[in-house]
Amino acid sequence: MKVILIGASGTLGQAIAHELSARHDIVRAGRGGADIQVDITDPASVAQMYEKVGAVDAVVCAAGNVHFGPLGEITPAQFGVGLADKLMGQVHLVTAGQHRIADGGSFTLISGVLSHDPIRWGTSASMVNAAVDAFVKAAAIELPRGIRINSVSPTVFVESMATYGPYFRGFKPVAVADAALAFAKSVEGGQTGRVYHVGPSTD
Repeated sequence: MKVILIGASGTLGQAIAHELSARHDIVRAGRGGADIQVDITDPASVAQMYEKVGAVDAVVCAAGNVHFGPLGEITPAQFGVGLADKLMGQVHLVTAGQHRIADGGSFTLISGVLSHDPIRWGTSASMVNAAVDAFVKAAAIELPRGIRINSVSPTVFVESMATYGPYFRGFKPVAVADAALAFAKSVEGGQTGRVYHVGPSTD
C-alpha cells in the first residue's frame, strides 16, 4: 500500500515509519524534514499535499499540537492552538482525503489518553483528544466506498518522559513502538470507527 504519514520526523512518526516501511510504500509528510511539506492547519496546504502524492491507500497522522497550562490562565488563543492544529488539522486530512483515497482505504488519526484520564494543566488537550475520537466514530458511519477511519489514543511515551514526565505523575509510560503497532492494526486491519487505547490507564 501507499501510505502518507504526517508527522513522520517526530518520535512517534519515526516509530510508525519503522513499523510500516517493510511492507508498504511510505510517503513522509510534515512541516519539515519530509518528502512532502504540509501544514495541516491550512486546508490549501493539505489539498496541495494530496495533489503531489496522487493515488494513496492510507493516511496516517502522528502530528498535532496542543497547549498545556492552568485553566485559570489559559486564553482563547491558547485554546485555539489545539483546535486549529490537532483537531481541525486532522479533520482537514479526512475531508480533503476522502475524495482521493482508494476504495477501502483508511485514515488513522492521533488522540491521546487525556481524553478519558485528565491531568492538571491538560484541559485543552483533553478537550481536543475527546473531539478527535468523537469525530472518528461519527465519520466512520458516513465515509463512502468502504473507507475506514480509526484513532490511536496512547498514554505518555517512555521516550518523552524527560519532557512530559512532570505532567504525567503516576502514569505508566509505554514504548513508542507499542503505539506504532496500533497504527499498523488500523492501517492493515478491517475495523472502523475504533479508538485504540495504548497503555494502562488509572481510570
